[in-house]
Amino acid sequence: MLTFSRNKLVSIYRKDDRILLVRGILEDDIYGMEMDISISMPDLEIVSIQGKWTRMENSECPRAVPFLQEAVGFRLLEDGFRQRVKKIVGRKSCRHFANILLECCDAAEDAAEVIRAEGEKEGKGTFTLQNSLEEEKEAVIATGPDKDDLDRSMAKPVKGGSAEGLVIDLHVHTSEASPCSSAPLGDLVTKARRIGLDGICLTDHNHVWDPRTLAELRERHDFLILGGNEIATDQGDMLVFGFDEDINEIMRLDKLKKKVVKTGGFIIAAHPFRGFLTFGIGQLGLTPEKAMERPLFKHVDAVEVLNSKVSDKENRFSSQVAEGLDLPGTGGSDAHEVEEVGVYATRFSGVITNEEELVEALKGGNYSPLAFRAEIGAKE
Repeated sequence: MLTFSRNKLVSIYRKDDRILLVRGILEDDIYGMEMDISISMPDLEIVSIQGKWTRMENSECPRAVPFLQEAVGFRLLEDGFRQRVKKIVGRKSCRHFANILLECCDAAEDAAEVIRAEGEKEGKGTFTLQNSLEEEKEAVIATGPDKDDLDRSMAKPVKGGSAEGLVIDLHVHTSEASPCSSAPLGDLVTKARRIGLDGICLTDHNHVWDPRTLAELRERHDFLILGGNEIATDQGDMLVFGFDEDINEIMRLDKLKKKVVKTGGFIIAAHPFRGFLTFGIGQLGLTPEKAMERPLFKHVDAVEVLNSKVSDKENRFSSQVAEGLDLPGTGGSDAHEVEEVGVYATRFSGVITNEEELVEALKGGNYSPLAFRAEIGAKE
C-alpha cells in the first residue's frame, strides 16, 4: 500500500471570559492547512474563521478559503451542527477544512466544559451554559472495537437480501487501513446491520485486504464483508474489484486496466467529477457530451453516480455521463465516518456471498444505485 502519514494538532487559548481562540493544523504527505477560530461563550458560537493552505494539492485550492465564512454564526451545540459543517463547508469549501473545523470545535466544546466545571468548583459562576443547553443529552464516546469485540453476538442478517434485492454499500473506508478514515471496522458493521444493509465493501486507499481475513470477518460477524481497493491513478480514483495486486504508486489508468483485465476484475470510476466540487461544473463550461470524451471512460467498466462526498448536482452529472456512454452506474457512501455508511448503496438482484460473486454480478449489470438512507427513512 502507499506510505502515508497525517498529523493533526489543535490548541486552545482562552482570550477572556467570553472568547475561546482555537488553532487547528493539519499536515500530511499531500497537503497542509491551518485554521484559526474564535468561539464565543457561553453559547459556543463561531464568531470568526481564518484559514489558509501551507501546502496545496492544486492551484485551485485557494478558492476554497472564502467559503469558510459561511460557518460563522454556527453554534456548536445546536442540533445538526456537524451535518451543516459537512454539507456547507465540506461541499462548498473543502472536506479537509470541514474535518479540521470539526476537530477544533470538538476540542472547544471540551474546553468549555472544563471552564464551566472549574467555575462551579470555585463558586465564581462566570461561565454558565444556557438552560436549554444544560439539558443536552449525555455524551456517548465511541471507541474502536478490540479483538474480543469482534466476537460479540449480533442479530442474524438476511443472507439473500429482501425481495427487493441485495443492498451493498460498495465504497467504505476503515480506520484500520485508511489514514483518512475515523471509522473502525467493527463499528461500521454494527451500523450497517442496524440500518438494514445486506453488506459492505472495504475499499481502502491502495490497500489489499487478505482474502483469508475477509472470510474470517464474514464468519465472525455473520455479515457480508467484501474486499475491494480504491486505487489512485493519473485519471483519478478507481474502485477495483477482483484484483489483489498491492499497488504502491499512482498508476497510469491504461496500465491498471490491462492488469485488471488479466485477473478478470472490474473497475468503477469513483466520484469522477469531484474535482469540480467547489467551483461548479457549469462555470468551467463542461457539458455531459464533453465529459464523455475524457480518456478515463475508455478504461472503466462502470461509473459511481451516487457518492456522499460530492454534491447532488455532481452526482446527477455523473449519471448523465454514464447514461450517455451506456455504462452501468453504482452507488456507495464513500464513508470515512461510521455515521456515513449506507447513505448511498447499490441494489443487486441476485445473491452475493464473496468477492467472486460480486465481480460476476457487476459484470452482469443487473443492479442499480440508490439513496439507501433516504429510502429507509421514508419507509420509517
